Amino acid sequence: MAKGISIKFQSYQTTIPKLLDLIGLGKELKKHSKIILKPYIQPILEQNTEKNKLNLEFVESLLQYCIKNKNPVAEVFIAEGADGSDSMELFNQQGYSKLAEQYSIGLIDLNSTEVEEVFNNKFLKFPQIIYPKVLRESFVISLANLSSSEELGIKGSLPNMLGAFPLPYYKGFFSKTKKRIRQFPLKYAIHDILLCKMPDFALIDASEKGVMLAGIPLEIDKQASKLLGIEWKNVPYLRLIEENIERFEPKKEKDDNLTQF
Repeated sequence: MAKGISIKFQSYQTTIPKLLDLIGLGKELKKHSKIILKPYIQPILEQNTEKNKLNLEFVESLLQYCIKNKNPVAEVFIAEGADGSDSMELFNQQGYSKLAEQYSIGLIDLNSTEVEEVFNNKFLKFPQIIYPKVLRESFVISLANLSSSEELGIKGSLPNMLGAFPLPYYKGFFSKTKKRIRQFPLKYAIHDILLCKMPDFALIDASEKGVMLAGIPLEIDKQASKLLGIEWKNVPYLRLIEENIERFEPKKEKDDNLTQF
C-alpha cells in the first residue's frame, strides 16, 4: 500500500470509493476480523465549531466501503471516547446511532469498554497507559476533518487518537475532562498514546481544499499541514514523532505504482 495519495474531490459517494480503490484498502480490509472507524466526535460545548465537525456523509461513504470490501465474517464498529461528554449521547445527537442502526454495526464508547494497562519504556512522559483493548485487536481507521488548531497546529488523524485515553482513568479529581493527559504539553500525550496503537489507516476530508487524502496516518497529517500552508516541522506533535520515529514500527515500503507524498 502507498504511503498516501490524494485525488480531486467530486462528492463523497464517488470520491471516497475511487480513492480507497486506488490505494488498495479493499484488499487490506479482508485480512482483518474487526474494523474500527475512529472519528473525532466533538463534545457538546464544541458543537458550534462547525468547521471542525465531520460530515456524516463522509463517514457513511467510508462505512459503506468497509462493509462492501470486508471479510464476510468481519465486524465493523464506530468508536469514540469523548472528552468531557457522554460518548453515547454524542452518538445519538450527531446521527451516528441512526447510522449504526441502518448498517447493523456496533458503536463503542472507548470511555467504558474493556481496558488493559500498557507499559512501554519508549513512552516519553507516561509511566503506563490505560488503553482500550478493542483498539489493539482491530484495524483502526482514523477519520479527520482538515482544520487548523491553535494548540496542536492542525487537527489531523493522529491527535484524533487522544480519544483512546479512557475518561474515567484520566479525568481530574474535580473535572469531567481528561485533565491528566494535559499534565505535559499535549504533543507528549499524542506521542505516547500512539505507541500503544498507531492507527492503521487515515482518511482526511479536505474537500474545502478540493481534495481527499488517504494513507498512512503520519504521512497524511504531514500532507494535511501542507494544504493549510503550515510546514509540518512546525506542528509540535509531528515534529516530536518524527524526532523519535525509531520508537515506532518501521515505515512501509514505497509503492511506485501510485503518486506518493
